[in-house]
Amino acid sequence: MVAQQFIGGEGFMRLLRMLGIGLMVAQLGACSSTEWVHPNKPSEEFTNDYNRCQGAALRDPKLQQGSQLLLLNATERCVQKEGWRLIER
Repeated sequence: MVAQQFIGGEGFMRLLRMLGIGLMVAQLGACSSTEWVHPNKPSEEFTNDYNRCQGAALRDPKLQQGSQLLLLNATERCVQKEGWRLIER
């Protein structure tokens, strides 16, 4: 392999091990889950609040020409203003 020629035999194996460890860590991190919680509302109310916030973001003229990421960020900021917090389980 070309990479093996530039790095050398031991360096290449070390690189492969580090990549393998990095992939395992990334997979373990993906196992955790997150959940929106509110101190006073049941979890069933999240969908209503989220949809209301998303609708408001979609009506905002500044965001209508933006990317999906901008809409998502605006929606999540609105949900947080409603008292919802994203926690990791």
